Amino acid sequence: MDQTVSCSEHGKWLLGALENQAQFCHALNMERGSSLICGFTTYHKLVEESLEELQKKEDCLLCPTGFSANTALMTALGSISSLLASAGRKPAPDERIAIFSDALNHASTIDGIRLAERQQEAVAFVYNHSDMSHLDFLLICMQVQRKVVVTDSIFSMDGDFTPLPELVKLRKKYGFLLVVDDAHGTLVCGENGGGIPEQFGCENDIDICLGSLSKGVGCQGGFIACSTSWKRFILSRGRSFVFSTALPVPVVASVHAAISVLKKERWRRSVIWEHVQYFASLTKLNIASPIIVILVGSEEAAVKAHRHLLRCGFLVQPIRPPVVPPNSSRLRITLSAHYLAPY
Repeated sequence: MDQTVSCSEHGKWLLGALENQAQFCHALNMERGSSLICGFTTYHKLVEESLEELQKKEDCLLCPTGFSANTALMTALGSISSLLASAGRKPAPDERIAIFSDALNHASTIDGIRLAERQQEAVAFVYNHSDMSHLDFLLICMQVQRKVVVTDSIFSMDGDFTPLPELVKLRKKYGFLLVVDDAHGTLVCGENGGGIPEQFGCENDIDICLGSLSKGVGCQGGFIACSTSWKRFILSRGRSFVFSTALPVPVVASVHAAISVLKKERWRRSVIWEHVQYFASLTKLNIASPIIVILVGSEEAAVKAHRHLLRCGFLVQPIRPPVVPPNSSRLRITLSAHYLAPY
């Protein structure tokens, strides 16, 4: 479960899905399409405006899923090199976009980079997990002019934070484009719910911030918060956005209502972090976020532990290959504001 702040039973959230009944019924009966054809509505625009304000960015692009947001951005970035190359030819090796990716980034980021590489538009470099010395070394060695660094903010299979302040220092040193996937931080971290960038006070140092609407928001969808120029470019070059059906109106209305609730009811975020502190004191585990990972090893042991905990009344999912490397199966716990505090 990733619905961390737990507002899906909130009255306003439910009303948001049902308000404006005429538009709701029309949305169910109309032929839906992509955002660029007939799928974009006033509700979609309201959500984009809410998210751009939350992320302190000039603009925002609402996507069908977090996966499509990441792949759209990575492939759009790669296409820059083809646009700048002479007509009718693929970009030369020194004309390609250099993308530096954390070793534990989400699969959607990895797949987007692979697509850009497959088109011979980008060259990828994977730096050791959260290792800024290794990233610094790779940046020094790479003489390509156009560089992008992309990282998760909270890593979904380990629960640790990216060293964002150090990344910002490297950005100032090398001038690369900094992309942060804040799927697990949006509306969970930061005083106003602005995520990890707000928590570290470096919103203005991040060029593009992506996120999911299925984690902290508890709904569906993804977003790319960026400048208007970047949004226009992704609109024309991000194929997983361009050729996907837009989110349905009832879902988008629910997202808008949930964001409104979570901006106002800050106590929900406070409860999550109180749970984190309590769980840490109870288990003596070194915990950094509401995502808590216990390494088990074999797949059989992870499944056995999952079933035992389920019989005891705890839903703790086993994470197994190919999601994680062989012999690193784990139990993944996600704390939520929905849980009653025993303290």
